[in-house]
Amino acid sequence: MAKNKTILRALAGEVLDTPPIWMMRQAGRYLPEYRATRAQAGDFLSLCYNPELAAEVTLQPIRRYGFDAAILFADILLLPQALGADLWFVTGEGPRLSTIETQADFDKLKPVDEIDEVLNPIYETVRILKGELPSETTLIGFAGAPWTVATYMIAGRGTKDQGPAHALKAENRALFEQIIDILTTGTIEYLSKQVEAGAEVVKIFDSWAGSLTGEDFDRYCLEPAKKITGEMKKRFPGLPVIAFPREAGDRYIGFHKATGADCVAIDDSVTAEWAAANVQVDGCVQGNLKSSHMVTGGQNLVDETRRIVKALSKGPHIFNLGHGITPDADPDNVQLMIDTVRETATR
Repeated sequence: MAKNKTILRALAGEVLDTPPIWMMRQAGRYLPEYRATRAQAGDFLSLCYNPELAAEVTLQPIRRYGFDAAILFADILLLPQALGADLWFVTGEGPRLSTIETQADFDKLKPVDEIDEVLNPIYETVRILKGELPSETTLIGFAGAPWTVATYMIAGRGTKDQGPAHALKAENRALFEQIIDILTTGTIEYLSKQVEAGAEVVKIFDSWAGSLTGEDFDRYCLEPAKKITGEMKKRFPGLPVIAFPREAGDRYIGFHKATGADCVAIDDSVTAEWAAANVQVDGCVQGNLKSSHMVTGGQNLVDETRRIVKALSKGPHIFNLGHGITPDADPDNVQLMIDTVRETATR
């Protein structure tokens, strides 16, 4: 089966003539069929927790584009909700969470062994997808990295500089590390249940890794990724893990070896040429076309796609964006990107 799944081959270190392709947030608001299904669900969280509809939106970009992988439709903040945080979404503004600012706030959280009471519908979505995806399509499970999820739990929302999390880290390191620890343990259990349900690869999204520096990067980005990856591989030998420490810059270097990840996803703040010389030498690289090209399209999209494919052609590569596709993207530009990747690779 793995011979037919190009994502798994690239993750195993194989250099392919044509890199496999998928996109972060490929099931999303840029697709009219997604908007219709979300309207049917009623709201975003209802969609996440409805296994049939969540599976449907996961499958929509596979039907439309034939991507080489499908990624489970869910949200990184479902885990803190399962731990007892209040979670809601404000239209046009994004998620809101009840905050953890004191030890008393933390003590209200549920133990990790109770998270499945909330998350069982997510595992059912994975089971549905396992049965419905084409045989050549890899199923990716995911979770947010502890640092990134903690920033939302501490601030109660997304912030530009993750200031509240940095402040708590400075003022009450013991409490901050309790949050990181429970999220690390919870993430291992959450991802394990996804794999048991049928996920073939897991990805750890550390969207705010770039705001950590020095020893803090090691302790709160690298070390949790190492713990999660190590435990997942212990439980599921051979399971591929993709790590995405977004905007890590020079700290992308050595991230494979430091964490045990099979693939490091890179954002578009570094060039593909730099990644080939400094990151791909250690294993598979995923990335890294700017998401804005999905909006603007045209020759710039074609040229940049060709450049990335060629720059990373000497090592294992999964073509993707440098971050998630945005709601204002043109679905036709996605097809243009896919066609360009495949035409470039065959020349």
